[in-house]
Amino acid sequence: MAPVNADVVNGSKVTSPVKKTLPEVEDSNTKRYSYEMLVETANFLLSKTDVRPIIGVICGSGMGSYWNEGSLAENIAQPECIAYEDIPNFPISTVEGHHGKLVFGYIGEVPVVAMQGRFHYYEGYPLWKCCLPVRVMKLLGVKALIATNAAGGLNPNYKIGDVMIVRDHINMMGFAGNNPLHGPNDERFGPRFPPMNKAYNYEFRKVAKEVAKELNIDNIVREGVYTCLGGPNFETVAELNMLKMLGVDAVGMSTVHEVITARHCDMSVFALSLITNECVTSYDHDAEANHEEVLDVGRMRQGILRDYVSKLVNRFVKYLPQNP
Repeated sequence: MAPVNADVVNGSKVTSPVKKTLPEVEDSNTKRYSYEMLVETANFLLSKTDVRPIIGVICGSGMGSYWNEGSLAENIAQPECIAYEDIPNFPISTVEGHHGKLVFGYIGEVPVVAMQGRFHYYEGYPLWKCCLPVRVMKLLGVKALIATNAAGGLNPNYKIGDVMIVRDHINMMGFAGNNPLHGPNDERFGPRFPPMNKAYNYEFRKVAKEVAKELNIDNIVREGVYTCLGGPNFETVAELNMLKMLGVDAVGMSTVHEVITARHCDMSVFALSLITNECVTSYDHDAEANHEEVLDVGRMRQGILRDYVSKLVNRFVKYLPQNP
């Protein structure tokens, strides 16, 4: 039998568009970065900016992951941007369209750092590496994390364009034995067995509902339970119906492991999901989830999300622990 020519399929020449080579990613058995290595990363960043952030933001779809114009990241005053590829020990975004940079600056008078582009398990990174930036934020002095994402609405009362405050999550990947805290624990970050019953700060959630009323968007702001699946494929009808039975309101591919890591190192956490599609829970439904609608809804809601989160940042500050 003749050897297979990878450039020829069914007798036709295969051509690929010119594209930047994606970086290699380590498998889950790769040695983790030490505390000292992350201190090195934090010190590098501190040497590049005078901003000393106290709130960190992970920009999901509609918040500036895919574009700048009109996004929260663009709304940061006195911005100083550092590309991921220039940061020692940092992963690199492999999802097309994701900006890969940290943005330091101010929202109002609050010093912040925003991730414009996050890391996903489906990109090939182990969960601990997806969450590495959260630990770096902690070392920078960040006390609270605001994590945002795009999600499918599983709750039948949710509509496309709604915003869900995350009350709690179900760690489905953790059920399968995949957790960002697996492996030896470094007490300098946090305890071996961190509690998660108060993962999402109650005061932050209360304030978020008050601010929604002030901005007259309380008619689109919900509160519910989020779950993260590994991706990159969207879910089957059977999987969605199972999750619905478990009490899940919205489904995505991020956030949960970032929240676990943030709580492990004693950061206060707030998270919200932009509902970008309605989950298909019937075999008689012709619709199919797709990434384009995620981007479309993100653009539609980016102004609301920008104003909402900007106001939350300035309100959350008074609930943060003060330095001695």
